[in-house]
Amino acid sequence: MMQVYFLGTGTSQGIPVIGCHHGVCTSTDSKDKRLRVSVWITWDDYSIVIDCGPDFRAQMLESGCPKLDAILFTHEHSDHTAGLDDIRPFFFRQSKAIPVYAHTRVLNNLAQRYDYIFETENKYPGAPSVHPIAVVNNESFELGSTTIIPINASHANLQVFGYRIRDFVYLTDVKTMAPEEYEKMRGVKVLVVNALHEESHHSHFNLQEALDFIHLIQPEKAYLTHISHHMGYHEEVSKRLPDNVYLAHDNLKITIY
Repeated sequence: MMQVYFLGTGTSQGIPVIGCHHGVCTSTDSKDKRLRVSVWITWDDYSIVIDCGPDFRAQMLESGCPKLDAILFTHEHSDHTAGLDDIRPFFFRQSKAIPVYAHTRVLNNLAQRYDYIFETENKYPGAPSVHPIAVVNNESFELGSTTIIPINASHANLQVFGYRIRDFVYLTDVKTMAPEEYEKMRGVKVLVVNALHEESHHSHFNLQEALDFIHLIQPEKAYLTHISHHMGYHEEVSKRLPDNVYLAHDNLKITIY
């Protein structure tokens, strides 16, 4: 059994957008309020997150996450990485460096931005520590007793990783993907994929592109994430989706057997 908790399902600005008077941004429906995109996944006694953006602290408090065994990063953009400093309570409580998995390019980027976290000598005692581990396309790795399969994709011209964990696949900030990557997702029960809004976008799937991708992969269920306020109201959009496709929302919990 694996549990997935959607910590955030919004775009880089979150919803509501600061200073925005769009109807979705002023909606009183809690499902229209979206923090930056991230998920918390647990199985057996293992607890990980994929990405930790600028809302990470609030997400950890809201979700009640008790420990952090690893972080998997999709790419280096700030809406996916800007919460890294807030791993400090986990580090202090667990008393060991927290493994972070990412493409070498992303690890190098994070080491520049968070040099005090990646530093191994003359380290400031109040800083957390991480154990960086490079993710390589077509090379699976183990977390606990579970094999993680990286899935290679492109976010416009930027390489991004998605991840398959058992019968669950998580993809975000995807615009294109080579057909050979599809085989890594065959037979998956739950697919999470980005769908920004209905209009075309240079670096993200729009709604129709996401639905076409879901049709290709044929999961039992699919959830849409990284959603813009321009997508529309959660309840209204949900009514127009295929029976096995859902708009994810913050604090949604699903169980995969």
